[in-house]
Amino acid sequence: MEYLRQHFGQALSGEKSFLKINEPMADHTTFGIGGPARWYAAPSREEELRELLLICGQEGIPAYILGNGSDLLVSDEGCDGLVISMKENWGYGRIQGCRLTAGAGLLLSKAASMAQKAGLAGLEFASGIPGTVGGAAVMNAGAYGSEMKDVIMSLKVMDRQGQVRTLNRAEIGFGYRTSCVEPMGYIVLEAEFELKEGDPEEIRARMDLLAARRREKQPLEFPSAGSTFKRPEGYFAGKLIDEAGFRGYRIGDAQVSEKHCGFVINRGNATAAQVMELCRQIRQRVLEKDGVELEMEVRRWGRF
Repeated sequence: MEYLRQHFGQALSGEKSFLKINEPMADHTTFGIGGPARWYAAPSREEELRELLLICGQEGIPAYILGNGSDLLVSDEGCDGLVISMKENWGYGRIQGCRLTAGAGLLLSKAASMAQKAGLAGLEFASGIPGTVGGAAVMNAGAYGSEMKDVIMSLKVMDRQGQVRTLNRAEIGFGYRTSCVEPMGYIVLEAEFELKEGDPEEIRARMDLLAARRREKQPLEFPSAGSTFKRPEGYFAGKLIDEAGFRGYRIGDAQVSEKHCGFVINRGNATAAQVMELCRQIRQRVLEKDGVELEMEVRRWGRF
């Protein structure tokens, strides 16, 4: 432990960088669930990120890349590795013409707000998604008929050996809630968005309308990880779950939302084990009833 603490600490030399030991992941996920990460680091420069990845590779330590933790469930035991957080020091954004360049840690809500103030349209759909630019790019996040693939022109990424490259839209390989980023082991450093000129007031009105729709239909008053299951082809997960009798069903403090059955919420002190047991029962009953195998959209770290 001391050996690795020393090496991780030496890798982090920036003024804004930091290293923590046994950091509770419940504090870093929108679900508010999760045991401790053995190590937690927030690099501030590419060189620091590269050094952390190289140490992990040499020592056989799993490296987990964290954004806002908005689509993540961490085991009650935590995760035995290094969590590398991009949110603290990679939340920058700059605009030139119709292009927005955003660091991986920039919240989508802030990116959308920057675009709106600059009179750039295209990111309205993302204004209510509680993730970061990096996380949204990895999973091709979307809402209200639009997705990241519609607005991202390129990604700057680093591989696990510390090499940096830029991927164009075709190379990113966007699909439904997926891209090439995770399968290839890339870490998103930066995204370049291609937007369109628009009227700031009209853009703000569109953002406000979508925000009202989101508040009306989604259980934003409770912690969650967003949509729990991917949309099965030809179906809606929430409808299948509702028709299977799970509206409001709970195990401990893990509950299927009464407002939207596509969300599993934390009513206060839910555990990861309770969430997973609830999801297991949902998947089993929907498969038996409708012959549809639901696939979890929420990512999981640690042992379950």
